[in-house]
Amino acid sequence: MDAITWFATHFIGLFNESAKSLTGLITGILPLLIVLLTAMYAVTTWIGEERVTRAVQWAGKYAITRYSIMPIISVIILTNPMAYTFGRFLPEKYKPAFYDSAVSFVHPVTAFFPHANAGELFVWTGVAAGVQQIAPDSYARLAVLYFSVGIIVIIIRGYLTQWITRILINRGGHKETFERFDEMYAAGQIQGAKTEGGVL
Repeated sequence: MDAITWFATHFIGLFNESAKSLTGLITGILPLLIVLLTAMYAVTTWIGEERVTRAVQWAGKYAITRYSIMPIISVIILTNPMAYTFGRFLPEKYKPAFYDSAVSFVHPVTAFFPHANAGELFVWTGVAAGVQQIAPDSYARLAVLYFSVGIIVIIIRGYLTQWITRILINRGGHKETFERFDEMYAAGQIQGAKTEGGVL
């Protein structure tokens, strides 16, 4: 009988704890995410979609901004997974490196912008939970370090993936194909634009 009572108590206890967790999310992080998403959409609307697009295109011209500013803007404004669509503004040879930079930033960004990757917020909250219990005054410092290290990592990964992509293009005999892609890009044809042979 004691075993049945213990099982019943702990069985319902599991659901009680789940309900408390859900209530915490609904009253805590959920309103924050909604407000941040609304704010990002408002900022994009106020600045203008065309200006944001021009800023992204400018950032794509230089390697250092292509693997720092461009992924940061895309992840914060478009959130995960839409952030990767900013790659359409780049020549084909830079798209793998941009994707690597952007996908590597979707966790560090949650330290300050949890709306950007709400589905995987548990990574940051898991790291931060221990720090809050041991040293609550170090929470902000941890967030800054997490975010800053994320930026350093995406720059390194961007350069490294660009270098690997160049090697694979040359080794695979695709140099002429990518030169043709570069010519099309220089002529103003970006991904999704109609070409004579169909859609690029």
